[in-house]
Amino acid sequence: MSRMRPASLPVRDGLGPARVRLRGGAVLVELDSRFGEAVAAKVFDGEVVTADGSVVTAATVLPPGAHVYLYRDLPVEVPVPFEMPVRYRDDNIVVVDKPHFLATMPRGRHVAETAMVRLRRALDLPELSPAHRLDRLTAGVLLFTTRREIRGSYQRLFSDGAVTKVYLARSAGRPTVDLPTVVRSRIIKERGRLQAFEEPGEPNAETLVEDLGDDLYRLTPRTGRTHQLRVHMASLGLPLRNDSLYPQIVDVAPDDFANPLRLLAHSLEFVDPLTATPHRFVTERVV
Repeated sequence: MSRMRPASLPVRDGLGPARVRLRGGAVLVELDSRFGEAVAAKVFDGEVVTADGSVVTAATVLPPGAHVYLYRDLPVEVPVPFEMPVRYRDDNIVVVDKPHFLATMPRGRHVAETAMVRLRRALDLPELSPAHRLDRLTAGVLLFTTRREIRGSYQRLFSDGAVTKVYLARSAGRPTVDLPTVVRSRIIKERGRLQAFEEPGEPNAETLVEDLGDDLYRLTPRTGRTHQLRVHMASLGLPLRNDSLYPQIVDVAPDDFANPLRLLAHSLEFVDPLTATPHRFVTERVV
């Protein structure tokens, strides 16, 4: 199931509906075979609709490739016991100081305990969505847009490299090269695999790494690959403190918040694409 919001099913309590692409045939039978009785029962409760808003019944048959929409039952989640202060807000954007351990948006077992859902509920902004993402274990400055129709303008800033992002990190390692240095490599993140990895080929990830002394490093990424900073730092002999994935996977209990990753999205700087206002947002957290 993927998430989107058709007009027929609005955001409810901060969450949009799930969209299911069908293989074709009786919808009730397919939902039962693929997702089990609990999901199929939503048909009898009138909680499954088609793209045009029609309610699916036990007799509904749809062709392959058609979609239906429904609200998923939420998983049991461990509450993330940290606040997320709003640092800036106007009609178009909201900037927050995301804590460690809080995912940016729903994925896998993290749904309600995410920055997006928390903010939608707290600010009553059902269309609020992130313009970019921070890893769940990374804290710091995170930018959201307030409405669907303006989201693309801000997302393009990040895809076009028009945002200056600066991170701070701590490592107890010792660099294998002289610093500062620019790390360029090809990073791949496969679905279902916890670690991203580097492979030969055209570089798709670039990071400037500078040593600030006392095991503190300033990281300026030119690109935004998944786990890019953690992979690049580990490749330099500088794995981040409390990193549970690089260079080795360490099992951490879901309710263990004692040792946050020492990586912080320190600042974002850009010119607002709608108002032409120069913005610079800086975290108040320490790494």
